Amino acid sequence: MWDAWGVTRTLNAASAMHSWRMRQTVLIIDDHAGFRRAARALLEFDGYEVVGEAADAASGLCASRRLKLAARLHNEAEPPAVVLVSSRDQADLGPLVERSGARGFIAKAELSAAALERIVR
Repeated sequence: MWDAWGVTRTLNAASAMHSWRMRQTVLIIDDHAGFRRAARALLEFDGYEVVGEAADAASGLCASRRLKLAARLHNEAEPPAVVLVSSRDQADLGPLVERSGARGFIAKAELSAAALERIVR
């Protein structure tokens, strides 16, 4: 199983990139606490609001309910941008990424605000 974290749009994208990033919330789901801390620091530095962290998918779903993100996860008018992040190479995951419904994939070593923006724009 791959590690994943979700990015949820809280408002419509603004024309200015900085404004766009300031309106993005992130829920980080990863089984490695050190990675969660590093991802949080990296994304917060670049203007994302990290609203929570979870160690596994079940905890992530509970956190999304607690944070009232669950309704946004099912918003068909503006679905969230879910991005999968893994220490594995995307080729190792085969068609799992495509079938997951995620908007994209980033290798953990390549995680950055710029990489995230390329996917969620």
